[in-house]
Amino acid sequence: MSQAAIEALLPEVAELIVSALNLDLAPGEIEADAPLFGHGLGLDSIDVLEVALVVSKRYGVQLKSDNEDNIRIFSSLRALTAYIASQRTQ
Repeated sequence: MSQAAIEALLPEVAELIVSALNLDLAPGEIEADAPLFGHGLGLDSIDVLEVALVVSKRYGVQLKSDNEDNIRIFSSLRALTAYIASQRTQ
């Protein structure tokens, strides 16, 4: 997947996160490389489960809780988007 395709998908995934979690911020306020956990967006494990569910429904990408790559996949909006772009079926 090209970098341009990932960049084009970033706003869509940001909107998906904001919508799924009812966040009180605009999708454009999520920095692409900021951490999704802790000092970035501040997501917790329940939030990740909700995001994984909507990603699965929207893109056909399965995110399993026992995947040892989850820390990398959910490290930032850009990392999650790149993973979706590489795995999507829809």
